[in-house]
Amino acid sequence: MLIDQTMVQKAESLIPELMTSPAQPKAVIEIAADDKAFQGWRIDQSEDQNWKERVLGKGDSFMLDFEDHMVGFLSLKIKPVGSPPDAPLKLKLTFGEMPCEIAESFESYKGWLSSSWLQEELMFVDVLPAEIKLPRRYTFRFLKVEVLDTSVKYKVSFDEVICTTVTSGDVSKVKPLPSEVSGELAEMDRIAIKTLQDCMQTVFEDGPKRDRRLWIGDLRLQAQANYLTFNNHGLVRRCLYLFGGMRLPDGAVGACVFEKPHAHVDDTRLYDYALFFVSCLHDYYEASRDRDTLLELWPIAMQQIEIAVQRLDEQGIVTDDETWWSFIDWHADLNKQAPTQGVLIYCLRQGLELARTIGDADQVKYIEGQIERAVSGAIEQLWDDQQGFFVSGTDKQISWASQVWMVLAEVLPAEQSGALLDHLFEAPPAIGMTTPYMYHHLIEALFSVGKQEKAVEQMKAYWGEMIKDGADTFWELYNPEDKKLSPYGSNLINSYCHAWSCTPTYFIRKYLI
Repeated sequence: MLIDQTMVQKAESLIPELMTSPAQPKAVIEIAADDKAFQGWRIDQSEDQNWKERVLGKGDSFMLDFEDHMVGFLSLKIKPVGSPPDAPLKLKLTFGEMPCEIAESFESYKGWLSSSWLQEELMFVDVLPAEIKLPRRYTFRFLKVEVLDTSVKYKVSFDEVICTTVTSGDVSKVKPLPSEVSGELAEMDRIAIKTLQDCMQTVFEDGPKRDRRLWIGDLRLQAQANYLTFNNHGLVRRCLYLFGGMRLPDGAVGACVFEKPHAHVDDTRLYDYALFFVSCLHDYYEASRDRDTLLELWPIAMQQIEIAVQRLDEQGIVTDDETWWSFIDWHADLNKQAPTQGVLIYCLRQGLELARTIGDADQVKYIEGQIERAVSGAIEQLWDDQQGFFVSGTDKQISWASQVWMVLAEVLPAEQSGALLDHLFEAPPAIGMTTPYMYHHLIEALFSVGKQEKAVEQMKAYWGEMIKDGADTFWELYNPEDKKLSPYGSNLINSYCHAWSCTPTYFIRKYLI
């Protein structure tokens, strides 16, 4: 890895102090199977709400609902009931963002991500009474408490269950919406801000439950939402220096960064994510006008452009083979060539703005040439005039992602881009979208060509449906037609508070007020 220790030290000097707040459970609940409920589980209020009066022995349990999304550290006060304890208390805690995580046994999990992400604690308490503070941070709304064993001589009661929440997102900095924005959009804005706040820790995490680290694709969208809400420039700057200060051997920006046990870049390489360093720097400068940071990080952004255009073939098209990986969206059948061509052009245009700001005539000329090369290639090689769509890969696949990214890249004039999006809704391709990340780009494309009414309609049809299905923070992925969909083989491992889903607040505050 290439390490610039000066940049890493700057990033570490920008670690924010986390704000804390205590939260207590609001209700005792039961979870029941219900085919009509989201993912098949319904929440019912328990008849007995006084959980502090319960006396629990071997095999007893109860479930608590905090009635909001928590990111923080749990503490418990436990006391013995009956004879003096003559054996340790064996206790199991299960944490869930969604009811499925509480209702379904983790032993049934067969996904391909590590089961260690499933949130549970098995503990033995030797001395009672006890005050226990769990060292691990958890992300949840629901908590199941199970007494696995005591002894025949004693039982236990719980005097206190508290979650001390943590975040670097100061909600007092967020300006309230004007009164004309109300109802569903106001609720969408509130939940989006909560989603962003819970992901704002010592970096912009992608998800506070899983993966709990800094991914640049998520950072780009989080930062856009942040500039219009919390406006925390320091946290964005920290993240930029982490990516800039630790790169892959050829100079490419890595896809994600770990903070512990010391700051280090992962070896995951994504073509589109490396390019988004240019986009993140562009957006940061637009929001902050921090020229010093721009000048320091611009050489790294320029290097991402130089690395990326090496993948263009003689026709000006991103080479599609087995040697690369571009994310774009979680869709098993999506060909990435055309949408990635759009990402490249989009980032080249933002890089051109930065090169002009800096005043480097040679770089301006170079980037202008690469834009012309890539745009010409897209029109000549990927546009299918007969079908009225851009095609991708050797099979000439037509997808939503390809059209959306070509609109964002301004490959066609604005009027033709608008017509392309109309055609997309009139004759929708089979290869659709699976994540809020890709839906964000669809909404952005609609706003970019002046289709505000359609953009708001799509926001309500997607994020609005999440709210109807019980979202208190927005999710990693959501398919209204398949509500258990997971790219990891199990919805138990999905993240139900996820960075790239926070952008309704960005759309509302940028385009609607």
